[in-house]
Amino acid sequence: MNLDKLKIALQYALPKHAVSRLVGKLAAAEAGALTTTLIKLFIKQYKIDMSEALHEDPAHYKTFNEFFTRPLKPGIRPLAEEASIVAHPVDGAISQLGDVVDGQIIQAKGHDYSLQTLLGGKESDVEPYLGGKFATIYLAPKDYHRIHMPLDGTLKKMIYVPGDLFSVNPLTAQNVPNLFARNERVVAIFDTEIGPLAMVLVGATIVASIETIWAGTVTPPAGKDVFSWDYPAEGDNAVKLKKGDEMGRFKLGSTVILAWGEDKADFLANQLPETVTRMGTPFATIRD
Repeated sequence: MNLDKLKIALQYALPKHAVSRLVGKLAAAEAGALTTTLIKLFIKQYKIDMSEALHEDPAHYKTFNEFFTRPLKPGIRPLAEEASIVAHPVDGAISQLGDVVDGQIIQAKGHDYSLQTLLGGKESDVEPYLGGKFATIYLAPKDYHRIHMPLDGTLKKMIYVPGDLFSVNPLTAQNVPNLFARNERVVAIFDTEIGPLAMVLVGATIVASIETIWAGTVTPPAGKDVFSWDYPAEGDNAVKLKKGDEMGRFKLGSTVILAWGEDKADFLANQLPETVTRMGTPFATIRD
């Protein structure tokens, strides 16, 4: 068995939920000098550019989670403010992007999967995206891990889908069928100028939690049930976000998947698989 196959086999065997929850507790612990040492080792291992961080000194962070979700210096990610531009929501790298064909989207070469399953299984939730576009962006450990709005949007619905916690790195995406539709995830559906926009925050091994700015840490009761919350368009409980506003964050890295409807917006020609992304930069153009 070669090394890649061994890595995949170990992921199937690993008690991923138990390991992830344990790592989550450690990442949330205020362990003083030990926390600072771990942060320094992480910075060195993944070659993280701390000059971009609002607080450059590793000792500033009381927990590993605080470091991992560190804010950036103001203005360091200029926002493509043109009304015709869909902005990148995260720092990362494009895994796949393209058309939603017969309700399927591409995971990796030779691997398609159901968008309806990804969004929680309801036919009514997937209908707006049939024939539309999708994009999958992978956030590596070195990346900035806050997620921002690619467009102005009003939250319509949030869906929590329980699932596994496989790693979502490129090797796993190429070898584990239906990876993103089998992992734990949070789906946020927004009303925008291009119609419904789905933003799917996918969990992964040692991702301690997924947070949104309106609900905090999304942790429904344990089990296999899908949970859904509807939000009003107006009033005190409405969630309205501007392009570039933070909408969520990962405590440890993962993947974001976007989807929008047919004939709404087109990816720029320079946006291809493996392209490095920076939050706020142009991603797609809105059709007239």
